[in-house]
Amino acid sequence: MNDQTGDELTFGIEEEFFVVDRDGHLARADEVVDNAAETGSDDGELQHELTRSQAEIATDVCRTRDEALRRLRELREDLAGAARRRDCRLLPAGSPPLPEEGLPGVTPSPRYERIGEHFGATAQTSLTCGCHVHVAIPDKETGVQVLGRVRPWLPPLLTVTANSAVADGYDTGYRSWRYQQWSRWPSAGPPPRFASFDEYESVVDAWLRSGAILDRGMVYWDVRLSEKQPTIEFRIGDVAATPEEAVLLGVLARGLVATALADDDPPPDLPNEVLRAQLWRASRDGISGCCPHPRSGDLAPAKAVLADLIELTEPALESAGDLEFAQEATARLCAEGSGADRQRRRFAERRRGEDVVDLLAGPP
Repeated sequence: MNDQTGDELTFGIEEEFFVVDRDGHLARADEVVDNAAETGSDDGELQHELTRSQAEIATDVCRTRDEALRRLRELREDLAGAARRRDCRLLPAGSPPLPEEGLPGVTPSPRYERIGEHFGATAQTSLTCGCHVHVAIPDKETGVQVLGRVRPWLPPLLTVTANSAVADGYDTGYRSWRYQQWSRWPSAGPPPRFASFDEYESVVDAWLRSGAILDRGMVYWDVRLSEKQPTIEFRIGDVAATPEEAVLLGVLARGLVATALADDDPPPDLPNEVLRAQLWRASRDGISGCCPHPRSGDLAPAKAVLADLIELTEPALESAGDLEFAQEATARLCAEGSGADRQRRRFAERRRGEDVVDLLAGPP
């Protein structure tokens, strides 16, 4: 489509977290977010989320991997420090590991309260935390074409930050239980392949008219056009266990967009029903199992599919100075497993969700 390369594409990363008390149960995040915003770094944003137990960080626009990593570390520490001052902890997990006696409730804002009333239990029980990556695009029409090219690679991207194996006090059997929970929203899941921006808009308009979404910010596709920024937003990932894993997802997403922008060949025809099945398998197995290969649809070791993704995006990764990092971070991920694999190993020792909280959030 054009000759943009990875080093010319800016990107940014958003992360959602739970705030938990000393015992690992969900706590109020309101004052934690407000305090962190007052005392923390200026290199990003700290925000409230849908439920009162959640907090979000968002980097500023980044040009390099090192810049993104530094900002994520600083923002995480700002939020974790504010949590500690209230005898709480910051929990980077896609789903709460412990069972909860009650729900935290929806954050008191006009928009969130309207969503809570309209969507009922879907909103009230939406206890998930994700990682979102924004990558710059020239315009929305081009962005729609990029969506069609990157969507087959969503399953291996899901395996990179899978981090919600233990939820509600038990091993769910999934590496990304968050993905299964989030799929309850009517606008969630993979986007179809659109012929044009007009077709994309027609679907969004139909959702608005039906009440399946209340505003355009509720387009929850796994990858979408951002409403607020001139970007494509990848929403596929669990919140990563570490900043390094979040940045790995970020550089792979940027590499995919740069590769798509340079590719004039039409993408393979992949029906959404098939892609949904492939994403189900990726959420179940994660990096340690099998993942359908985007080129054949056949199951292959997820580690091999991720290696093929790096090979596909190698020119863009190298142009951005990200290739060595991507190779080393991927090798470490494949050797040690994702956050979900580490959750599962820790939980298997004593069958205690509290141990998983301590693993991710640190001891109280």
